[in-house]
Amino acid sequence: MTKWRTLVLATIGFNFSFLIWFSFAPFTGPMAEEFGLSLAEIGILASAAIWLAPFGRILTGWLSDRWGAPAVFAIVLAYVGVFSIASAFAQSYTVFFVTRLIVATAGITFVIGIQHVSEWFDEEQLGTAEGIYAGVGNAGAAGGALVLPRVFTENWSGPIFETSWRAAFFYTGIVSILLAIVYYTIGEAAKSEERRRATAESATLKQWLHTATRYGTVVLALAYVMSFGLELSMNGWLATYYREGFNTNNLVLASTFAATFSVAAGLLRPIGGYVSDLLARKEKNILPVFTGRYREQWTFVTLCFIVLAMIGMSLAGLTGEVLLAVAAGFVVGMGCAFAEGAIFAQVPAMFPDSSGSVAGVVGGVGTVGGIVYPLVYAVPVMPSLHTGYSVVAATMIPIVLLCAWVFQPHVAARATDDGFVVSSEDAAGAPADD
Repeated sequence: MTKWRTLVLATIGFNFSFLIWFSFAPFTGPMAEEFGLSLAEIGILASAAIWLAPFGRILTGWLSDRWGAPAVFAIVLAYVGVFSIASAFAQSYTVFFVTRLIVATAGITFVIGIQHVSEWFDEEQLGTAEGIYAGVGNAGAAGGALVLPRVFTENWSGPIFETSWRAAFFYTGIVSILLAIVYYTIGEAAKSEERRRATAESATLKQWLHTATRYGTVVLALAYVMSFGLELSMNGWLATYYREGFNTNNLVLASTFAATFSVAAGLLRPIGGYVSDLLARKEKNILPVFTGRYREQWTFVTLCFIVLAMIGMSLAGLTGEVLLAVAAGFVVGMGCAFAEGAIFAQVPAMFPDSSGSVAGVVGGVGTVGGIVYPLVYAVPVMPSLHTGYSVVAATMIPIVLLCAWVFQPHVAARATDDGFVVSSEDAAGAPADD
């Protein structure tokens, strides 16, 4: 029963982390009015929510292997809560920007939970368990888009704040601190002391460098750029897109449209992990060109689906029909969900004794898409707000081609051994106290 309690605890923690991470998105309109922000500056704010995530995820993935997930998860939730409360009282945009930049590191909890779940579940259930964790967790962005603007309405007049977004940031900060206490109190790091010790002993700096530079790690990290990085960019941008691109001035309506993407990207993610588990368990080939590499086949299919869906997003937007664009956004979210589930079914299966470190690299590098893509969507030289999606799709094609090379059976078989730096022999000889 403890493994299921761990899954529930990690999922709740990550779900709320995602909610507080993107809690700014439904309130970009009121914040822009108060601080005098342009559309381009809103795009920068959406991008800034991801700036610290790459390094933060890499670091916390390694720390989770070294010190255990409960302690690391609790620390992150605690300081995120403190700075969320501080942002509610910010009077200058500079102070507000810096405090929200720190709050945005809530997203680094993803790799902590991935490591925590992998320490409790066996390989045949890993894809499904990680898919449930990440899928329901990612849906926190939808929860924020649906719940926050309804609870903290534009006409909010509460006991502490008169401004809706300030109240939202204050109270979500309080919840974050309380959740940190719960996670630290009842969380257990691994299913056995032997498992915990094996993971901790593998978390040396030389071993981290080895696993971080394997072909398998690198290609999955880049695949995560075009799936989870894309999801991050859409979570921070879509409410603005539906408002500005279709003259939808209703804040709640625009946020609801945006939430349909987040629902698909979050709640459908377990399917991606489950299909990966199913193909591996039944040894079923769906792409003969990658015969015998069952998880890789499914991952490749999902990445191709994302590229096509993004082109469809542009075409739907150019019709001027907002409901068609919302439907296209849902399809993009579905592609992100399937790919993310597939990728994180591969990570712990490929690297069972260093899942936190590899998850940190994959999750950290993957967030780069969330930094870059919003800048593409909002760039002034675009013919319209709708064309940026096709431009992003074009940048994904080289990643898909690289995956096609690494996923070949003769390359994939050595993908956890062959890499760019540090030989397997050097890593194996690393002292445990590095």
